[in-house]
Amino acid sequence: MAEAAVAWIDGLDDEQRAIGVWDWPGSKAADAERVRWYYTPTDHGGLTVHQQRPHQQRAGMRLLATGLSEPGYVSAATIMGLENVLDRTEGFATGFARDRGRDPGMYYLRVFGDPSGDGPWSWRFGGHHVSVNHLVVGGEAVAGSPCFLGADPMVSPLLGGRELRPLGGIEDTARELLHALDADQRPRAVLTPTAPADIIGANRVRPGPGDRLIPLPDLWRGHFEQDLEDRLWSMHDGLEAQLGVTEADRAATELTAAPRGIAGADLDAGQQEILRRLLDTYVGRMPPGLVERERARFDGGALDAVHFAWAGGAERGEPHYYRLQGPHLLAEWDNTQRGVNHAHSVWRDPERDFGLDLLAEHLALHHSEHHP
Repeated sequence: MAEAAVAWIDGLDDEQRAIGVWDWPGSKAADAERVRWYYTPTDHGGLTVHQQRPHQQRAGMRLLATGLSEPGYVSAATIMGLENVLDRTEGFATGFARDRGRDPGMYYLRVFGDPSGDGPWSWRFGGHHVSVNHLVVGGEAVAGSPCFLGADPMVSPLLGGRELRPLGGIEDTARELLHALDADQRPRAVLTPTAPADIIGANRVRPGPGDRLIPLPDLWRGHFEQDLEDRLWSMHDGLEAQLGVTEADRAATELTAAPRGIAGADLDAGQQEILRRLLDTYVGRMPPGLVERERARFDGGALDAVHFAWAGGAERGEPHYYRLQGPHLLAEWDNTQRGVNHAHSVWRDPERDFGLDLLAEHLALHHSEHHP
């Protein structure tokens, strides 16, 4: 990862480096940009694909590949390409205050700190429906969340009557688990028959108890001119009305300290195996060398504390949402938008996203070593 980051940086000119490479934040306030993240087609911060020459783009994608498993990288690359499909769906129109609203060149890469040095450093790759974040401390990649992957369209036709569903396994495995629950278990898993319009944790730095869905217009860096702002509000309000979301539904799906849903401990061996496969569609996004650590967190009895919660319809094509929640885990999925053909999924560790707690521990130890 460090080698790939250095190679990318070395290939940039001074103007590009000023945008794509920032010093390691020297204060909590300065760290605000490092932990800022999005999944909408907004300015994610950094050097875009458009702003790079082909060999620089290649080096940037190589860095992205070091932060994902092969299936994770293929999924991310496919999602980026879907911008071309979405552009056709929307009539190749301009939008979001730029010449091309849906644009596979609007993915941003930024490195914080010096990957060739001894201090902490991190990097962030993001654009519409992709957000990958990694922190390296003491030469070790210690945090790789949040990791967001979405798809619009979720399902696209291919020749020969086939379908392109880059996130199909994330959806289907959860539905398999839902259908595997018996008549006594399912009511404990289903929070409400109405799905929320998006993931609940959204792009908060630290999701926590009491959090509810963030309206679409607030999921952008800054705000647009009033006409576009009004259009985003109309889209948000229209979707909630279409879904039939009530205040009771919002209360049922809000994040809570004690996880809602059915616990892994209350599943039989076959159901637990499905739960483990579902969990791996999230932690399995990490590359070799990191994924083993993440999987080990849920070995043995640790899976007992993972809760599975569902909202919405139980069949494919019906608006639905689910989440996995437990110690050091919040994974969310939502497929409600664009006629249930626009999906969001995210894997998070609310206690250690962006390595905030780990970094604090490292800095405290480092400080104490030099200041007894």
